Amino acid sequence: MDQITGKNILVTGVSGWVAGPVAAALAANGNTVYGAARFNDASQREPIEAQGVNTISIDLESGRFDEVPEGIDLVLHFAVSKDTDFERAFAANAEGPAGLMERCSGAEAFLHCSSTAVYAPDGHRPLLETDPLGDSHRTMGGMPTYSISKIAGEVLVKHTAKRLGLPTVIARLNVPYGDSYGWMMFHLMMMERNIAVPVHVDQPTTYTPIHSDDLNRSLPYLLSLASTPATIVNWGGDEVAGIEDWCEEMGRLTGLTPTFAPTESTIAAIVPDLTKLHSTGFMSEIGWRDGLRRQIATTRPDLLKS
Repeated sequence: MDQITGKNILVTGVSGWVAGPVAAALAANGNTVYGAARFNDASQREPIEAQGVNTISIDLESGRFDEVPEGIDLVLHFAVSKDTDFERAFAANAEGPAGLMERCSGAEAFLHCSSTAVYAPDGHRPLLETDPLGDSHRTMGGMPTYSISKIAGEVLVKHTAKRLGLPTVIARLNVPYGDSYGWMMFHLMMMERNIAVPVHVDQPTTYTPIHSDDLNRSLPYLLSLASTPATIVNWGGDEVAGIEDWCEEMGRLTGLTPTFAPTESTIAAIVPDLTKLHSTGFMSEIGWRDGLRRQIATTRPDLLKS
């Protein structure tokens, strides 16, 4: 499938790990990209603009979208709040995207990045888009609102897409990572400090990590699913890997020895079924082992064994 080019694209959450590389890649591919975040710190704009992205300030919680330009063709909504207050989390993660859809109601398509955190864990069985939802992140310290507010966001986005007739795809992202970001980096830092890495008691603690290169390549495939009513699709890489797997691999690459702390107070395994994503023709290309080596070579080359 051809990559996206020649479009006016709004990417929200552009100061974050996932959306930043997405916006930069789209700008490099001949699109006019508007990267949106609060930008309370003006210095955050400079490195983003240096990559050819036009920065604008929005606030999902308050519903401030006055800097969003007219004529947006595609909206890629990645911004998320992890506020521990439910009212503020609902305002940012549910009311906010609905307000943005109102502001960009003439767009060709709207991609709402949700999360597989909306699923009720069910052991290691691959989960379909129709499987039961639940509060999977409540057990993880510091994220009491995350799963519930993401579910609320999906509900309001679905309702708004139908009401506005705005073609929408809700993509439930699993574990994103790249050469310079990802959950694995925190685990590597723990390994370096001889801190045991939390894993769920129902081991292995498995997911389907997707590298930023594949994440960027998948965008036109996901947008091909945009419809009214909205389509929900799981979003991840093709290989299943557990925290235990990638920590052991990082140990092999660096010589560090991982230790694990099984607990119920962490996120259980969530393995999404990718049949619907694969039906678009998309298959990931970056295996998680190659992706890990690239990440360590980029962020901690001092640790990488020759």
